[in-house]
Amino acid sequence: MWLTLCGVAVLLAYIFGSFPTGYLAGKLLKGIDIREVGSGSTGATNVLRTLGKVPGAFVLLIDALKGVLSINLVYVLFNIAPSQNLMPSTVNVEIWQPYLVTLAGLAALLGHSKSIFLGFTGGKSVATGVGILLAISWQVGLSTLGVFGVVIAISRIVSLSSIAGAVAVSILMVIFHQPLAYILL
Repeated sequence: MWLTLCGVAVLLAYIFGSFPTGYLAGKLLKGIDIREVGSGSTGATNVLRTLGKVPGAFVLLIDALKGVLSINLVYVLFNIAPSQNLMPSTVNVEIWQPYLVTLAGLAALLGHSKSIFLGFTGGKSVATGVGILLAISWQVGLSTLGVFGVVIAISRIVSLSSIAGAVAVSILMVIFHQPLAYILL
């Protein structure tokens, strides 16, 4: 039963990640397929450039919340399962929770970039990744946003800023003493 619940949590994280926020914004606001304009991505940056600031901010928020929701689902599972006898007493939460959190985070990222609802196309998963980081460790999440902000202020290039943030994540995970599973994420 426990392994089934873990599998369902990872599957739900993929489905949450797959929710096509940018695509729906394009269809609802302008009747366009956001994948056919700009960069072809369904992410917040392409929505910002194509539809404007408010839709871009909305997509950014919802895409980040997809990551937060995916991680919090695992936290809830680990909080409820022991009291409902759904988890074997031999499961060490301190060891296994970070690995299931990591799997759920990866599933949400995969869902955003390869959405089941869009023929396995999607965005670049940056906002969803930020949501995941904020849910895992707000210190790492905010520090990563700081790196992103500094690089974008200097370079004005979103993709370069995203790469710099991604490189900083593992270093920040070590600095903030996060579990090995998160460092490897």
